[in-house]
Amino acid sequence: MSHPTLFFYPRPRVDIAEVPALSHAGAVLLTDTIHATGLAASLREALDPWTKPLAEHHAAKVLLDLALTLAIGGEHASDTDLLRCEPGLFGDVASTPTISRTLTTLAQDAPTVIEAISKARRAARERAWTLAGAHSPAAGVSAKSPLVVDLDATLITAHSEKEQAAPTFKRGFGYHPLCAFLDHGSDGTGEPLAIQLRPGNAGSNTAADHITVTRQALAQLPAGLLARGGRGSKKILIRTDGAGGTKDFLAWLQRQRLAYSVGFTLPASTPDLLKRLDEAKAWTPAYDSEDEGIREGTWVAELTGLLDLQGWPPGMRVIVRKERPHPGAQLRITDHEGMRITAFATNSPRGQLPVLELRHRRRARCEDRIRNAKDMGLEKFPLQGFAQNQLWCQIIQLASELVAWMQTIALTGHDARKWEPKRLRARLFEIPATLVRRARHKVLHLAEHAPEAVRVLTGVNRLRTTVAQT
Repeated sequence: MSHPTLFFYPRPRVDIAEVPALSHAGAVLLTDTIHATGLAASLREALDPWTKPLAEHHAAKVLLDLALTLAIGGEHASDTDLLRCEPGLFGDVASTPTISRTLTTLAQDAPTVIEAISKARRAARERAWTLAGAHSPAAGVSAKSPLVVDLDATLITAHSEKEQAAPTFKRGFGYHPLCAFLDHGSDGTGEPLAIQLRPGNAGSNTAADHITVTRQALAQLPAGLLARGGRGSKKILIRTDGAGGTKDFLAWLQRQRLAYSVGFTLPASTPDLLKRLDEAKAWTPAYDSEDEGIREGTWVAELTGLLDLQGWPPGMRVIVRKERPHPGAQLRITDHEGMRITAFATNSPRGQLPVLELRHRRRARCEDRIRNAKDMGLEKFPLQGFAQNQLWCQIIQLASELVAWMQTIALTGHDARKWEPKRLRARLFEIPATLVRRARHKVLHLAEHAPEAVRVLTGVNRLRTTVAQT
């Protein structure tokens, strides 16, 4: 018995025609963010020395176009054709050969160029936080509620012989960048402050690299958060895993008057120390990460007084955590009597142990920030030279920052404030529209049937109103 062919979807005729439709119309949120934060002006001024006077495409516009390309889902310089085909929204976009030549020129003076870009990013960040007002990451920051900067490294596979790519400790081949991300807390995402590109064989616990990337991160913060001379303050908390738990790095953080919460490697005598904690009944139930209620099967205790901390910075506290491993978890050599044992060090003098431990455990958000950065170009380095890929890291940061600033200013009070790149693209950036000219003005008509059209319009209006009020 034959069955008729069934179609769940309409099958219209398909052709190619000149139509007034515009793709990625929701990216107007990003172009408006560039305008609102003054990033274009700051970057243009910074890169003027590397742009010829009669150049058709300014180096600043080239980098911003690349950043926008990464933000809307592109991966390579050639993906700028997504912007080039929409001049009504993105303006005049350089050709791929011109982009390549520009990156080559900038890479010849990479350290100075990166410093110039960093200054432009800092100026735009300060402006973005000012526009965000009470929603700024710096709002209400104090020693009790510090601004959190997360440090973490990640491995990036190189699929060809790129300059300074090297074998990694996981038997791969590529790069091992060390990143610093600002945590926006549970109500937001985060934004990158520094990405230090390193060969794949770079050490995980290299104190010098941690100090360098922390300096770069501090240089991105508004001056009001820093002490005299650009030093840190207890309003800023540096948070990292055990790779940052070195004497040299913690001593430097102490000298900079920075608060810290870092992973700590316990000594071989730990089982005896834990028995002493058991005998003293020193364990306190840990808090859950969601509602701050009790976290079942997890306890914390302070180990400071039982350890020989000679050589470590004064005022350092060591807090240990024990937890029943989840079913199916592999046992570790550091496990004790069936319990998973971890520890961290902090110089916070006050605060309940469960609160300090919960604060440290939220370091896991940094994994999300790295994953999002990989969705913004960090997953692969398309360029051959090391200096060129250092510039690529700056472009990744520009893309990630534009998205973060846009969310902070335009999307507050909505779940979209926490959306990750993939969802932002599907729901906001890829909204269809038409661009028409009316009374000598261009008008972008967002498709009324698009589910998030009102959200985009509201965000654009909020950006423009906020700028007009300042």
